[in-house]
Amino acid sequence: MKTNNSGSHSLNGDDAVRQVLTQKENNTTLWIGHLPTDPTDHFAGQTFKCPSAGQLDNIQVYSSAVHQPGHMQLTIHEFDTGNKKWGAAIANSTVELQRDDINKWIRFNLQPVPLFKDVAYGFRLQTTDALIGFGEAATGTHQPFSFGQEWNGNSNNANGYFLTYFSLAFKIELKA
Repeated sequence: MKTNNSGSHSLNGDDAVRQVLTQKENNTTLWIGHLPTDPTDHFAGQTFKCPSAGQLDNIQVYSSAVHQPGHMQLTIHEFDTGNKKWGAAIANSTVELQRDDINKWIRFNLQPVPLFKDVAYGFRLQTTDALIGFGEAATGTHQPFSFGQEWNGNSNNANGYFLTYFSLAFKIELKA
């Protein structure tokens, strides 16, 4: 897990964009969507405490498998860590994944939205027409992830489960 500036770049002379959270470890796969023979939709997400303030530029997640191509929606929310409750969506983005999007970072570009230092946020992923495997890390008996928790739920359990020893592979970028 990396929480410092790993470099920046400028988009057409605009403010620099910097990665503020990066969790690249990927030793298992979390499936989002549903099989054609299963009516249950599976969702996933990740909570995190923002280590610095800035305008959210994008969120990237690592696609490890594409069983059924389709549209994937990402929503970002403020998150109440004490009650484990999602706030209303403050931004969203949809991408269309193709079969060749295996083993790639999928970028969800977002309309600028301010994130504040030390505030908890979370993003959720869902689809109605695809089955995508996203990279995740399982720590086993290692220390839990300290920056946040992975979340997964389904159409039969919309509240889902929060997991301390799992994390999606993701990157958060902010504009200075």
